[in-house]
Amino acid sequence: MIKDKNGKELSMGEVFGKVINRIKNIWLELIVFKLHLVGHIPSHCYRKFVYRLFGIKIGKGSTIHMKTRFYDPRNISVGEDSIIGEGAVLDGRDRLSIGSHVDIATEVMIYNSEHNVNDENFAADNGKVIIEDYVFIGPRAIILAGVTIGRGAIVGAGAVVTKDVPPYAIVGGVPAKIIGERRNKDLHYKLGRARWFR
Repeated sequence: MIKDKNGKELSMGEVFGKVINRIKNIWLELIVFKLHLVGHIPSHCYRKFVYRLFGIKIGKGSTIHMKTRFYDPRNISVGEDSIIGEGAVLDGRDRLSIGSHVDIATEVMIYNSEHNVNDENFAADNGKVIIEDYVFIGPRAIILAGVTIGRGAIVGAGAVVTKDVPPYAIVGGVPAKIIGERRNKDLHYKLGRARWFR
């Protein structure tokens, strides 16, 4: 007789399902570890090639700098001409969509899965994260599950974003609140090339 972590007896079908799920999770952890190693290679072209092999969609002219960490790369997409800074965390356990001409600074963390503190099993709640075009996210900001950041919005350094950010809003603080508005709403700039050895 086999029981789960809560002491419930499991049928053979349930045991088989748990074994298959464990194998899938170990395989995913191996992929994530390989991507972590690739993230230390100072070549944008090579990193992009490998990231695309493992399912990350990366648009033309976009760059992911070194030491970026991923959780399940298959659900991550990056538009064109976007730059993701060193040491970022990109969570793909649910959909993560990063638009075009987006500038994500160093050590930004974007999560789309979090524990439900009221669940008796402390289970995970997932929610997609959408970052629209021309967004700037400052260093060490944290974006949490279920958030949409509107076109042209700016997230200040160190902010913790727990709710949707309207287009062209400037937010900062913990939790992030609107502290201003971007005056220029006719955005059509290009970010340009990334640093070679980052």
